[in-house]
Amino acid sequence: MLSFIYPISVDLNSMKFTFLDRVVDITMSIISWMKTTTVAATRAIVEMIVMSWVAFYCFTKTLILTLTPSGMRAQKNLRGKVVVLTGGAGGVGQELALRLARASAKVVIWDVNEEAAQKVKENIEKEGHKVYHYTVDVTDRKNVYKNADLVKQEVGVVDILINNAGIVCGNTFLDIPDYMIEKTFQVNILSHYWTVKAFLPDMLRKGRGHIVTVSSLTGLLGTYKCTDYSATKHATLGFHESLHTELRTHGHRGINMTVVCPYFINTGMFAGCKPNMPMLEPRDVAKRVITAIRRNEEYVTMPGWARFILPLKNFVPAKLAWAVTYRLIRSPQSMMGMRAFQETAAA
Repeated sequence: MLSFIYPISVDLNSMKFTFLDRVVDITMSIISWMKTTTVAATRAIVEMIVMSWVAFYCFTKTLILTLTPSGMRAQKNLRGKVVVLTGGAGGVGQELALRLARASAKVVIWDVNEEAAQKVKENIEKEGHKVYHYTVDVTDRKNVYKNADLVKQEVGVVDILINNAGIVCGNTFLDIPDYMIEKTFQVNILSHYWTVKAFLPDMLRKGRGHIVTVSSLTGLLGTYKCTDYSATKHATLGFHESLHTELRTHGHRGINMTVVCPYFINTGMFAGCKPNMPMLEPRDVAKRVITAIRRNEEYVTMPGWARFILPLKNFVPAKLAWAVTYRLIRSPQSMMGMRAFQETAAA
């Protein structure tokens, strides 16, 4: 029909039949609209079919991997990998450093507490492993960049970055000193910007690397006496997921990213708390983090079932969510005895 009308319209246009010209213009517009709509609809259908298969594949893969015994799953070798670990002198940090060293990785401990970090280094070296230690204040970006350059010169280009350093104040909102709010944000989230900026460019040049963010379940659920800590852990999730999105969008699939959200850990940071569930032990958290790194897992919660339960808070009435939190789980009550911040506390 279009091939029939259009030649006539040209002839009519030469005779200045503006009415028919207008009809042809409208017809062309309608046909173009129909073609565009048809293409868009077809594209939408195709995309829906493709995404359905992708969803089926992803869920099936996840189910199979979940049911596969740990020993049968593929795991990457950490031998010779340069690993920078912030907060390496703390409870989880020293367990991570020890286990990474046992896996023959080149462990680089970063911690502001020089004495504690040196002790961790000595304990690991007693087992015959080589460990590097740098006294770094991760809240000072210039200090971070300076020590990052030293690591590259003295140890090598970093393969794995584990952002583990963290502090918690342990007071209700109005009792938190202003400087502690700032310090908590500087240690728990802003430091991630400085460390990632320091090491990501080399990972991009190599086309491979791994960034690990140690967050918390409090980053998924607001917690009593943690208005500062919980906010920073929410922020780590936002930072991590946004960076992951950027890397994937630009095709940097060789850069793996893992975020770990553990329950309360028995490191002294949450001393005085009396949660309904037993606290996690640092060695168990460290073991799970390293397993996640070996498997290139993207999202880990401890305990594992928390990843399925916590999102339910967004699907139930607010009053019910509060009733479960206060009456059943008794989360606020369990945190009331939490000890206030100590300068020596570390994640």
